[in-house]
Amino acid sequence: MAQKKYTLSEAEIPEQWYNIVADMPNKPLPPLHPGTKEPIGPEMLMPLFPMELIKQEVSGDKWVSIPDEVREMYKIWRPTPLFRAYGLEKMLDTPAKIYYKYEGVSPAGSHKPNTAIPQAYYNKQEGVKRITTETGAGQWGSALSFACQLFGIECEVYMVKASYEGKPYRKMMMNTWGSTVYPSPSTRTEAGRKILAQDPDSPGSLGIAISEAVELAMQDDNTKYALGSVLNHVLMHQTVIGLESIKQLEQAGDFPDIVVAPFGGGSNFAGIAFPFLRYNLEGKGNVRCIAAEPASCPKLTRGVFRYDLGDTVGMTPLLPMYTLGHNFIPAPIHAGGLRYHGAGAIVSQLLNDGLIEAQALKQLECFDAGVKFARAEGIIPAPEATHAIATAIREAEIAKEEGKSKTILFNLCGHGHFDMAAYDQYLSGKLVEHEVTQEEILASLAELDTPTIG
Repeated sequence: MAQKKYTLSEAEIPEQWYNIVADMPNKPLPPLHPGTKEPIGPEMLMPLFPMELIKQEVSGDKWVSIPDEVREMYKIWRPTPLFRAYGLEKMLDTPAKIYYKYEGVSPAGSHKPNTAIPQAYYNKQEGVKRITTETGAGQWGSALSFACQLFGIECEVYMVKASYEGKPYRKMMMNTWGSTVYPSPSTRTEAGRKILAQDPDSPGSLGIAISEAVELAMQDDNTKYALGSVLNHVLMHQTVIGLESIKQLEQAGDFPDIVVAPFGGGSNFAGIAFPFLRYNLEGKGNVRCIAAEPASCPKLTRGVFRYDLGDTVGMTPLLPMYTLGHNFIPAPIHAGGLRYHGAGAIVSQLLNDGLIEAQALKQLECFDAGVKFARAEGIIPAPEATHAIATAIREAEIAKEEGKSKTILFNLCGHGHFDMAAYDQYLSGKLVEHEVTQEEILASLAELDTPTIG
């Protein structure tokens, strides 16, 4: 038996999102105005987001109702399956039980539509005509393009140049759903032109792409901005993953000791981990929640906890985050969705309080894990997802060394069907290793003039 699948009915799609802020012992610190350094109110966010999303961003309610229209659209691909990875367990000869939640069955091929659909819905309710956004590997841009097409909203995407050039099929997906896509940095914005003047060959970064998308949204009353990770409301929308997983593991008669997910800005990790972390916060469990990030962009494991900008140019509020500095340009690894300089405020506070863990992994270890997984389970994972797989393998091997049976759950956030060039590089021995040096991190952090924390 290579795997066993656990499924739910459409009626079992969650009716509410879980807001972990309600259970946190220390709430996230408030965002600050980048000029005055004073806490900001909802009015500063109004040019960027519809009011309902702003309310969710600052909400302290433990449960937030999912609109019926959003739940109906979730039914296109939800509930997603959960698998017991018998094939991988056998390959590793481990006593650990390994489960994975497969989000690659969505139309966009990843977990990102879980928040793209509600974000498009709330924008439509407010009469928004156009949404601008950024995308790293193209998964968020694809998801928002899909969602905007469903609601009849124009979508304009700024795609990190390294991914724009290396992942052309993601761009084609976005175009097919009616979006316009530009490589970032571009000449279409003041932010893009400024970066290109400094470095004409800039590979781009999520921070730069965010600057471009925010700039354009600020200039037009009929345009709003959408973010695919980091912010509180985005992380909350993704909790449908973990809430479904809890029900599916009940079918299996199991509960995880360890929950793992890839980490870029936080939506992937929060989606599967927060509903399980709730048990810890309520004193009902002791689940280890591990965020798996790339060694080339190790904000959680080697960054600092302080206020920093969410973008490169300085158009966003200052957020309390683990960061490498907003000017940090990660190496152009294939896991483009994880190439972000900072972590969301909620995740950062949880890490600072010792309630979650983080591990950094090199690219070659991740692709090795991805190939093993594909050969054992049949699904070729996205480069981002391989970080969770590699971490799960590490933990399964520790279980074998200790002779202990542990239950491991990880988020297989997307398939790698558009990433075959990366696998070709790995299989042919041409994939380059990347790990940022301490000197590079310190140089980036030295440029920060933002408030410290504590």
